[in-house]
Order: sequence, then structure tokens, then C-alpha cells
Amino acid sequence: MTNEILPQRVDIENKILIIRGQQVIIDRDLARFYGVGTKVLNQAVKRNIERFPEEFCFQLNKEEFENWKSQFVTSNSDKMGLRRPPYAFTEQGVAMLSAVLKSDTAIAASIQIMHAFVFMRRFLQNNSKIFVEIDSIKRHQVESDKRIDELFDRMDRYKIEDKQGIFFQGQIFDAYAKFESFIQSAEKEIVLIDNYIDLSVLERFSKKQKDVKVTIYTDPKTKLNEQDVQKFNEQYPQLTLKHSSKAHDRFLIIDNNTLYHIGASLKDLGKKCFAFEVLDSAWIKEILKNL
Repeated sequence: MTNEILPQRVDIENKILIIRGQQVIIDRDLARFYGVGTKVLNQAVKRNIERFPEEFCFQLNKEEFENWKSQFVTSNSDKMGLRRPPYAFTEQGVAMLSAVLKSDTAIAASIQIMHAFVFMRRFLQNNSKIFVEIDSIKRHQVESDKRIDELFDRMDRYKIEDKQGIFFQGQIFDAYAKFESFIQSAEKEIVLIDNYIDLSVLERFSKKQKDVKVTIYTDPKTKLNEQDVQKFNEQYPQLTLKHSSKAHDRFLIIDNNTLYHIGASLKDLGKKCFAFEVLDSAWIKEILKNL
């Protein structure tokens, strides 16, 4: 009996899989280690089936089979040779195989394989915290993906092609998403007429496209000042703040060709029920003229 007939231990360890929560080795890999054909190995098991209960040996189900093929069977010739799911052997099954096959090669191979099982078990135990953290990261990733999908779904529901709409109390995110889509649609210029604005309104305009100019008409008593405008322009030029007390309603003008009438100040979107609608763009010139 010589070690030359056996594979290196690292190769054995690389063949140990986790299926149904157990460490197992697939029949074709065991056959290579024992120096016999896969068919010969499985026939030996069938002749001694009473020695191989399910906790020793089991056949992969359809889902396990497809998953295993996708991960571990790469060549077309390998795939062509797999007409039915292989058998998986647990640590006890490997030990029983050495008694069934009986050859010196089988016994020597079993010893090395058993050492590999022990090594992998210790590895899993010593790194259990890492595996728990990885599993936690995966769960959080799934949750994050769900939230991103929900975000895009909501954005799809509030496309800028809508000509009118109503937002009810509490629909703050939906309202802001809607009006940010208006802002992002501008290619040259945005004009806002709103007597009650604050820094949160400037935050909305930070989502505009680069080089789009913004002009805000608001009440002289606004909470914004020239310093706020200056700081905004350092990052998102160019915003101009103008004062006017001649407008009661709120209007948003995009590229001088789309006019939105808004039932709430941009800083209060979604706090109470409000509506918006697109007005005839012919009114834009008259509105700006009378400010």
C-alpha cells in the first residue's frame, strides 16, 4: 500500500460539499479516489444496500442536482455523462464503503477522506461566526434589493407625463419623488413661484441637471437669505432668488414651456392633501410679467 495511488488531501477537501446541512462527497469523486468506476462503486452499494441508510448515502433530488451541475460540472462531456442525479455519501457512508470495497486502496483512501472530513468540520466550527456574518449580509442584501425595487416601482408610478394628480396626507415620499422628476426633466431653466420656501426646497433643486438655471420668486419674508443662495451656488450653480408678493398660488415652470400649478408649497409636499395640474403654457409669459 503506497500513498502514490491516493490524491493529495487538499484535493479531497475541495470535493466535500454541504448538501441538506451535511458534509458529503459525490459518488463520481469517491470513485476516483478509490480507483474504481462510478458504476462499480454504486453497484457495490446496491448489493449492500442494507448497510447504507439515508443518513449514510442519498441520491440528489432534482433541485440539488441542477444546483450541483451549475456550480461544479463545467465541461460539456461531464454534463453529457450525467443522465441521472448522482449519489452523495456522508462521513459514515464513506467509512462503510471501505468495508464494502475491501481493497487496500479503498481502505487507505477512506482514511485520508475521513481525515479530510474532520479537517472540514473543524474549519466550519472555527469559522462559524464568519459564516453567520456572511449569511446576515446576504439577508440584508435581499432586503435592500426589495427596497430598491419598491423605490423604482414608485418612481414608475409617478412619471412626469402625468398631467394632473392628487397626493393625500402622509404621501410625503411619493410627492417629493414626483416633483423631483419634474426638476430632473428640466434641460435649461426652472422657475418656481412659491411664497413659503426654506432650505428643504433648495435640497430638491440639488437634483437638477448640471447647468440648469433656477429662479425662485418668493415672499420678502422668506426664511432663505443671500448666504443660503451663495452656498447652494458653490455646488449647484446657478440659482437666483427674487422677491415678490403678487402671487398667492404656487407655480413651477420648466424650460419656459411647461407650467405646473401646485396646491402646496414645495416644503410641505405630502403633509396634507393637495393637487397639481399642468396649465396651458400660454400663461407663462403673463404670470412672469405680473410678478
